[in-house]
Amino acid sequence: MRAFLRLLGRLLAVLVAISLVAAAVVTVRGYGMYRAALEETPVERAVDEVRRSDGYVSASELPEAYLSAVVAVEDHRFYDHPGIDLISVCRAAWHDLTTLSLEQGGSTITQQLAKNLFFSQDKDFSRKVAEAFMAFELEARYSKGEILELYVNTSYFGRGLTGIGPAARGLLGKEPGEMSVCECALMAGLPNDPEALSADPARARARRDLVLAQMEKYGMAGGGVECP
Repeated sequence: MRAFLRLLGRLLAVLVAISLVAAAVVTVRGYGMYRAALEETPVERAVDEVRRSDGYVSASELPEAYLSAVVAVEDHRFYDHPGIDLISVCRAAWHDLTTLSLEQGGSTITQQLAKNLFFSQDKDFSRKVAEAFMAFELEARYSKGEILELYVNTSYFGRGLTGIGPAARGLLGKEPGEMSVCECALMAGLPNDPEALSADPARARARRDLVLAQMEKYGMAGGGVECP
């Protein structure tokens, strides 16, 4: 029995060592991706290009219910974390480890903005590390309000529509500032699976109702509204 326990202890030590080496390799690769992205496109230039794009909408032109809906469903601790949410990261890491998948990433709004501005949509551990480094960069340079504004203007909503301005006009037939609470929740939910949700009204409504439930859960204006 003692021999078995010693062998088990050695195996665990080896597994821990391998995990630490793998984590170090992923971190180094991710940092390299982050530095390469910055060298290719400085943050200020990337942000300026988005702000000068057609259809860009400032936060002041958007309903408060829409901004609240985005935070509620995407990153309810957005105003409290420094760019990454360790609670979400740990929860997602445990899920991915136990399912041997990359289904969850624990990405914050800031990390998603980093991905929209600099990286591909492919799921990769090194890219997630690069996103985290870039998230810290964005948080150091811009306010939470600016980051949220940039995020909703770089999110993809399906049907070839990027940004809440073009998406509201193309999917709802109205200016984003005219959206009702129900429409705000609907649009906040689409980026989760844009092509599928924008093509399936029933799934889109179910996602909208989830967003409204999240708004109510976190005490945000508009939560609990009943929609047709």
